[in-house]
Amino acid sequence: MNYFELYEIPVSFLADDILIKQRYYANSKKYHPDFFINESEEKQAEVLHLSTLNNEAYRLLTNFDKRVAYILTLTGQISDAEKFVLPPDFLMEMMDINEKIMELSANDVLAITDVTNGIAILEKSLNDYLQVSCKQFDAHNHNDQAAVLLAIKDAYYRKKYLLRIKDSLNKFAS
Repeated sequence: MNYFELYEIPVSFLADDILIKQRYYANSKKYHPDFFINESEEKQAEVLHLSTLNNEAYRLLTNFDKRVAYILTLTGQISDAEKFVLPPDFLMEMMDINEKIMELSANDVLAITDVTNGIAILEKSLNDYLQVSCKQFDAHNHNDQAAVLLAIKDAYYRKKYLLRIKDSLNKFAS
């Protein structure tokens, strides 16, 4: 049973957060261990497992980035062992940003701001693209869902890479 099945909602990148919250609370009541205190140990263990799944589902499904990764995993697009190769032009752009970060001086507030703003623009562009692709997938109005999933996967990995760059800038700027 996947988390969408647990909440009885369709697999959706842009899932309804209000509905997720409603299903979470309904399941919290339904699977609360205190209501099964007089049941067998087996039943108590089952309910505890379902309660844990409910909590995990809520944490994951209410976080957009985690939900994207989860759906990509569910659809077989990503796996733990996979080494996804990002396009060379993107990697070159990231290399340029990394070089700028390495050349920064802690005193050069203007340069730090410039790099930070450049990263923010890239991040916004990626997020916008990801939103459009997710809407296409969820609407099922695209002829080639596999191509849409591949676009989402590509954006997901680009975003992960960019987050590592942001982290290195944040460590430097701190």
